[in-house]
Amino acid sequence: MSFELTAAREVLARTPATLDALLRGLPDAWARVNEGPDTWSAYDVVGHLVHGERTDWIPRARIILEHGAARAFEPFDRFAQFRESAGKSLEALLDEFGALRRENLATLEALRIGPEAFAREGRHPDFGVVTMGQLLATWVVHDLGHIAQIARVMAKRYAGEVGPWAEYLPVLHSRASASR
Repeated sequence: MSFELTAAREVLARTPATLDALLRGLPDAWARVNEGPDTWSAYDVVGHLVHGERTDWIPRARIILEHGAARAFEPFDRFAQFRESAGKSLEALLDEFGALRRENLATLEALRIGPEAFAREGRHPDFGVVTMGQLLATWVVHDLGHIAQIARVMAKRYAGEVGPWAEYLPVLHSRASASR
């Protein structure tokens, strides 16, 4: 299936409300649970999404539009949320994410990126040449991957309590991979 910006926006616009419905008001026992050392909690993921809204998707799209592959993207700090979220409540992060996403979707609309721009190239600091279409598709998949990650981490909180049903709950058998 080829990338469609309208379809992508439909998912991107729903992510904040999805996370808000799942997480707002939950006690820390749910929001801060993780899968062990060097893994992320739901709180950490929301902080990561906030950081991405500030420094990743729209700034990189602008670099592609203004400079093409001549200028590399700024490296993305995948762990900035641990510093930037310190002292903030989960509710504050959810509010910040929702506001930033609305702003970024309005900016995306204002950029008027059409299908002819999907092939425009940019330069990723690790991957080399990438396209606008790849960047925008990655934004959607990144959201969905982190929604799945949050659900997996939360499900594993009760992994030891489900007894023999664990055999029928694949979410409990998926492994944590390096958080991105």
